[in-house]
Amino acid sequence: MTPTLRTERLLLEPYVPEDEDDFVALFQDTGVSRWMGDGPSSESADRALFGRIFTKVYAQDLFDVWAVRRDGLLVGHAEIKPTDVVGGYEIIYALAPVAWGSGLGTELAEAVVAHGFDALGLAKVYATVAAPNEASLTLLRRIGFEHLRDIEEDDGSTTRVLARSRSARG
Repeated sequence: MTPTLRTERLLLEPYVPEDEDDFVALFQDTGVSRWMGDGPSSESADRALFGRIFTKVYAQDLFDVWAVRRDGLLVGHAEIKPTDVVGGYEIIYALAPVAWGSGLGTELAEAVVAHGFDALGLAKVYATVAAPNEASLTLLRRIGFEHLRDIEEDDGSTTRVLARSRSARG
């Protein structure tokens, strides 16, 4: 069961059905979705994804997925999940543009990483980031992630694989 996490300014808690429209709005924002998965999706695909959080992820307790709130408003999304790409657990996070530039991304990423180390007992946490996504790469380096390798994708793009070890905690 996905636990509730708190940081100085953020509340990470399991989604509730009433979050659907805000979730879809976040994922429909091309400034956000261009870096998520395979990029922007249709509204119906994002609504289906939201539904799968309940019917699959939460129902089968597959991994932790959070609605990220500030002052009661949904301002982001976060998860930590096993992935074959890195052979370990990967953090995923996104913030709405209204939350950019105020350090909330660092606060969010640190909270998810700490959950991986403390609650899940992981020795290493990974992140995969599109090479042009300098904002995320800079944030992750700043909190102790190191570049491991690059993956050349089928479409010719490059994904950077980064990791942070438990011993690298600041």
